[in-house]
Amino acid sequence: MSDTHENKDKLGADTFKHAEDYLKTVNKQPLVLPPIEDEQKHTIPIWNPLENFFEVHPQRKKIPGALPGKKVKHSGNVTAESVPLTKTKGVSSLPEDNKEKALQPGLLSLSVQHKSSSKTESSSLCNWREGGTEAVAIQSCWRRHRASTAVIAASWWKHLQMTHIKKALQARRLSHLENCRRRSQHLAANWKHIKLSKRTIIHIPSLGFSLSQRLHLRRFDILQNIQIGRIFDVRDENVEVIYICPLRLGEDVLQYYNSLLTCDETVEGADTSTTQASPGNRHFVILTPEAVDHFPTHNMCLSTLLKYSPRTLRRIKNLIQGKQAYIVGGVGHMDDLAVADELDVPILGPEPAVQQLYSTKSGGRRIFAAAKVDAPPGQGDIYSLAQLHEKLGELMTLNITVERWHFRMNQQRGDHVTAYCDVCHLSCYKWALQRYRYFGPDLWSSEWMQEFVLSRYLNEIPEWLAQYAQPAKTSSYPSWSCFLKTFLRQGGVVEACPPSQSVTHLTVDLLLEPGGEVTMLSCGDQLPGSCQLKAIGAIVPQTCVHPETLHSICMSVGQACLQHLIVGYVSVGLATFVDRHTAEQKVLGIDLDVAYSDQLAMTQMMLMTTGGTLNCHAGSLEVQMSIRKTSCAVKNPGASCFAVIGTHLFHSNLSMLYHRVFLQMCNHHGTGFNKEKKGTVFAFYDSHERCRIGMITVSEDLQGALVTFAQNLSFIHQEISPSAMEGENNFKELIKNIEDVLQIINQNKNQLDDETTA
Repeated sequence: MSDTHENKDKLGADTFKHAEDYLKTVNKQPLVLPPIEDEQKHTIPIWNPLENFFEVHPQRKKIPGALPGKKVKHSGNVTAESVPLTKTKGVSSLPEDNKEKALQPGLLSLSVQHKSSSKTESSSLCNWREGGTEAVAIQSCWRRHRASTAVIAASWWKHLQMTHIKKALQARRLSHLENCRRRSQHLAANWKHIKLSKRTIIHIPSLGFSLSQRLHLRRFDILQNIQIGRIFDVRDENVEVIYICPLRLGEDVLQYYNSLLTCDETVEGADTSTTQASPGNRHFVILTPEAVDHFPTHNMCLSTLLKYSPRTLRRIKNLIQGKQAYIVGGVGHMDDLAVADELDVPILGPEPAVQQLYSTKSGGRRIFAAAKVDAPPGQGDIYSLAQLHEKLGELMTLNITVERWHFRMNQQRGDHVTAYCDVCHLSCYKWALQRYRYFGPDLWSSEWMQEFVLSRYLNEIPEWLAQYAQPAKTSSYPSWSCFLKTFLRQGGVVEACPPSQSVTHLTVDLLLEPGGEVTMLSCGDQLPGSCQLKAIGAIVPQTCVHPETLHSICMSVGQACLQHLIVGYVSVGLATFVDRHTAEQKVLGIDLDVAYSDQLAMTQMMLMTTGGTLNCHAGSLEVQMSIRKTSCAVKNPGASCFAVIGTHLFHSNLSMLYHRVFLQMCNHHGTGFNKEKKGTVFAFYDSHERCRIGMITVSEDLQGALVTFAQNLSFIHQEISPSAMEGENNFKELIKNIEDVLQIINQNKNQLDDETTA
């Protein structure tokens, strides 16, 4: 850069030196003016050799005197007066004799040199400007690089923090699991002593479904509180109950249950709401976690809410201090272990992973297979469409007489998780059935005989399912395609529908004790609702299967569960029907729920209010009824009774009545529980919405209990439903199903009378 500046200064000095020499030469020569008449003939082109020189703008700051309007001192005495010029109309011209000297090549080359130097300076300035743009680009790129580096560093730091948190959580959950196993071993070793001594049961009716399932359930808190009948475990004098409630109950509901628990023999259905509970006879405590108020719309399971409720946990610790205590949960969740670890008490149940594995439809089929209990023809663990088509084709070919096939999801409950498809819509079904009848069952069992039919089935099954398969409840899944997406994501089973028009479903509740014993706690025939696959209630005790047969099946299932590390409460779903080909009764295993059931909770409530005893092995419900004679009441040693339990009764118009008003209305109608341990008892689940209730009717015969139940439903519906506003309910469907059951009972009774007469 210093060499460049020196060259520019030298160039400017030479230029001024030539200019001064020229001016001195011109000044010494005499000035001869041309004649006026010849001036027009000989016009000299006006040219100023310094004109372009002084117009070089990039050189103004470098060349002295180049700036216009600024005086510069020169070394020589060159003035304007010393140069003789002829002024004509404002234009300066040189003398005629000096034209050649003025146009001499040296001076012209000087002008050209100045022009080239100005171009060089301009190009260098442009290059400098381009270099500045490149510098800006480099700086901006560097800034972006530094910003991206900061983002990458922040992301990496966040990743490290999340990894650290995940490892800490995994370690903590592993610690919870190890502690749970240690406490479970202690519970199993001391179970015989614990079940005969005073103990405290912490009931947590939590539904640990997956997040997607919980978010799609309306009023999830009420669904968890349907098992409020667990508090009636206090009918055992050695048991105290701490019931964790998933919502805030009103004072009327608490007072109602207090009256049911403290009344002895003077129970009135409506009057119990006003009966004051004696504090000395209270053996149960209802606690609501404070986290319920902080997460009202998150549909968290009850175990999670309790985990984040330190005040409630401290209260439970104070209540169980120095006592034998254990937890009875619901559907398993990882937070069950955290709560048990915080309270330092064991859980009467399997590990959450084991519970979730065998509570699925596919897991239930594995348990039934291990117990050697018959199950419908089917296949579990289906997770792809190709697998579904292939297994369904094989099942349809092997069981060609089956007319309907069910598709059931693994991880959900209820009728909305089932779809069905009738084989009669398959175009090649009649042809395949003809081939089966032609060859007979013996030859049909060979694979080479089924191969041609199987290929035809596989070609037609995709189109057949797309056109004729439909969900059992279209409000949840409007079409087969919607159902199929969830089915393949969760996995499921394909099962044959029992080949009978009259199929009865029953549910049996078992207690798998840690000591290895299996006890039947409840058994009842299901009362279906709007869909035959969803139970709204039950008839206790069950009457459709011989008690000895049922006991044998349940013992086998219980022992198979114990071998698979399942302890605690298990609900077994069975289906029975009469085979039209052999005229023999068949019992099939349908469902297995490793959890405390709604039916068992209502059964405990029924046994508490009636003071009865349910003998599932003998299939009888014995109730001690009071028989009034003159002024004293004599206890009947025991009478066989039947109870109808409604667990999921829903009517939108029930919200218009408070519970106290509802009980007064029923009392005025004569609907209540009398002193003879017969009548109706209600169960209330919440104090705000009040759309769901439970109901129990008890009578000496099954027909009387069913008629009372149907009459109560009809009366309640008429009282709360004006003609123009019936509301949404399941009362009508249940009344119709009860009428069908009554019709079947009458037919069987008439048939039995005819056989006896003959």
